[in-house]
Amino acid sequence: MPMDGATGADLDVRIAEWRAWLTRRGAAAPDVNALEEQLRSHAEDLALAGLSADEAFLIAATRLASEDALTRDWARGQQNSLVSRLLVAGDDSIRTTRRAMVVGLLFAVGAAIAVKLPALFGLEPGEGTWYARNISLLVLPFLVGWLLWSRRASGVAIATVGAFFAVAAVVANIYPFPRGTETSATEILLVVHLPVLLWFVVGLAHAGTRWRQSDARMDAVRFTGEWAIYFALIALGGGVLVGLSVAVFSAIRLEVEDVVVEWVLPFGAAGAVIVAALLVEAKRSVIGNIAPVLTKLFTPLFALLLLAFLGAMAWTRTVDIDREVLIIFDLLLVVVLALALFSMSARGPGAPPGAFDRLQLVLVVSALVVDAVGLSAMVSRIALWGPSPNKLVALGLNIVLFINLAWLAWMLLGFLRRRRTHASLERWQMAYLPIYAAWAAIVVVVVPPVFGFA
Repeated sequence: MPMDGATGADLDVRIAEWRAWLTRRGAAAPDVNALEEQLRSHAEDLALAGLSADEAFLIAATRLASEDALTRDWARGQQNSLVSRLLVAGDDSIRTTRRAMVVGLLFAVGAAIAVKLPALFGLEPGEGTWYARNISLLVLPFLVGWLLWSRRASGVAIATVGAFFAVAAVVANIYPFPRGTETSATEILLVVHLPVLLWFVVGLAHAGTRWRQSDARMDAVRFTGEWAIYFALIALGGGVLVGLSVAVFSAIRLEVEDVVVEWVLPFGAAGAVIVAALLVEAKRSVIGNIAPVLTKLFTPLFALLLLAFLGAMAWTRTVDIDREVLIIFDLLLVVVLALALFSMSARGPGAPPGAFDRLQLVLVVSALVVDAVGLSAMVSRIALWGPSPNKLVALGLNIVLFINLAWLAWMLLGFLRRRRTHASLERWQMAYLPIYAAWAAIVVVVVPPVFGFA
């Protein structure tokens, strides 16, 4: 749903004032244009969520101030007016936030109930593979539903997202996977890749009508990183609570393990998916999100890990890579890509290349070498033992990752040599992201029938 004309006009006035201030301070036009694109993107998202033009602009500018020195100087100079405007608009903002939180909690309760509803039809989590194939279909629609509600999505958007989930549900339940003591390889691949595919639908709902724009996709990446951290923290806290609850009740000789396993854990885990998203969205205006901070911490550590591994491999001249090691390689490459994505999401658009960018290039190039070793081992295993669903899917994923990392390294090198802007690097990376969704869709929809559901 587009903004009303008054809100859009007021937002244009605020941004024009901000732009004029930066221009008077000598900011280059390309840098101001890049900053304005990011500021306008955040402000329009917030306005669509129900905030006034002043609220949306002030929150977006506060967020941008954490990434850009000029905007930070502007915010300091405007401190008194910023505070007064926020105080005047505070009541409406609080009401908007409370309403969104209440509705979000209702969606969380819905997800928790949906997880237990199949038990009424005799489907239990520990029996068969139905829950494994459908758990993301039971929970993620509620997360997507809240995102669509908070963004006042159109009927077309709701129908499009609903169609995605409907097709996924049909595929997950109509395929004739063998029923027996052992789960088929293609069914395991579907179980692993279906949540990945559906998370791209979550990203689509998060981006809203701007899903074609690279900055909206970057916001979805930022949301994913923050959501994962909040969900992990909730899970850790929930684990402590559950453990203490069992211990306390055992002290009075009441065994509550069955209740905890059958009810508390499913309810809590399903609800936490939506609660984590609520926390991320509620924190959008706060400076210093968690994912970028952790990225700064772990990027050098993973770079040292990869360099140490490559050095040890060259020293020992030993390459003994089995199936388990290849899986670890894949996880490592995904983590490297995630670090690169989250570092992009935290970067100011006008910031010049620095030491951290050089460190990132070292990390990506090291990951490329590791990926090349893994690809060589996969091709050798296929030539020796023949193709299988697991081998071919792993090979395809590594090829997709290799192309991504190789071009990312080339773009980073050009940025360090000042031959391209960081914004062009981000646009390319955001344009490449749908390739992963396409690959997950191929694994879910195409691979099982091609291999006879074996």
